[in-house]
Amino acid sequence: MARYHIETYGCTANRGESRQIERALRDGGHAPAAGPEDADVAILNSCTVVEKTERNMLRRAQELEAETAELIVTGCMALAQGEEFREAGVDAQVLHWDEVPAAAMNGECPTPTPDAEPILDGVIGILPIARGCMSDCSYCITKQATGKIDSPPIEENVEKARALVHAGAKEIRITGQDTGVYGWEQGERVLHELLDRVCDIEGEFRVRLGMANPKGVHGIREELATVFAENERLYNFIHAPVQSGSNDVLGDMRRQHQVREFVEVVETFDDALDEWTLSTDFIVGFPTETDADHEQSMALLREVRPEKINVTRFSKRPGTDAADMKGLGGTVKKERSKAMSELKMDVVGEAYESMVGTERRVLVVEEGTGDSVKCRDDAYRQVIVQNASEHGVEPGNFLDVEITGHQTVYAFGRPV
Repeated sequence: MARYHIETYGCTANRGESRQIERALRDGGHAPAAGPEDADVAILNSCTVVEKTERNMLRRAQELEAETAELIVTGCMALAQGEEFREAGVDAQVLHWDEVPAAAMNGECPTPTPDAEPILDGVIGILPIARGCMSDCSYCITKQATGKIDSPPIEENVEKARALVHAGAKEIRITGQDTGVYGWEQGERVLHELLDRVCDIEGEFRVRLGMANPKGVHGIREELATVFAENERLYNFIHAPVQSGSNDVLGDMRRQHQVREFVEVVETFDDALDEWTLSTDFIVGFPTETDADHEQSMALLREVRPEKINVTRFSKRPGTDAADMKGLGGTVKKERSKAMSELKMDVVGEAYESMVGTERRVLVVEEGTGDSVKCRDDAYRQVIVQNASEHGVEPGNFLDVEITGHQTVYAFGRPV
């Protein structure tokens, strides 16, 4: 499990974003460090109100880079003037705030605690369906804390989901280290059956499936795609982290899938659904990754065109096999990360641009910055509705919106 240090500067909105980052990290089993020098990753949530503030942010970023193993910069200055950190020689990942948790986890699985129970956070119900995984990735430290998959019976999880709906949940997030292998230890994979049962619960709500590794999904891809196609309550969204477009690198990572299996999952969902969102992760700069391997990852990204992409620079976790490998230089990792991140923005921006001018049914899931709310459409794309109080819109509402514009990683919607 990673130890993190987070510093927040600026307005209330920044503080709220930091709380959400920290919540995601804690949900993943990661813990706060005593200070940046003890952290595996430091997170600087920056402000850019005036020039003096900018100078302070650059200075603090340089200090944190020297004090910690890995630095992530997010917040207003990162989004508006991210190039200034690079020009100042700061070796950091500059990310949108909602990309930070995945990057901080270094491509590792989330790690629910042994006593993880469902929780209701606003109108979002979080349902951990199992603990552990069937993988043995060479870079992942969380396997040391969790062991193999342990899946409670379907009926037990359905009852927990029903309790969340009765408590007011409008969005149920099904989570686990690897949801795709739910039931594996009992000799069968039954994720599709669980999803079908949850969708049968009486009430008005939506269901989002959490991370599922490609290998587990591949074995039940037809059954899963059918369940998605038949259940309107299921967001048409899959998070399947491929991590690399090179089979050689996947082998060194000890990932259980090959690129072909990942592509076959994508093709199956393409055939079954008119519109859906593929979310995936790439680790760049793994110790054995060559220039050719990196190009294969770039080619795969261009081919499958995921609409949500987490790009993580490899960093060593103590006690993992990958930590003993001779690593690549920081400059190489930085250049590859930059190239893939730029391609990512093109791919994601294209997806959100295609939404402009369409009408969508969305669920309001939480409050946004200022007088705005964050919504999700059927494919789990993020839609921001501004001036929410004027429209009488609040979390838990379902409404129809017209998409009026986009900001690369989210769209703007106007109630109709």
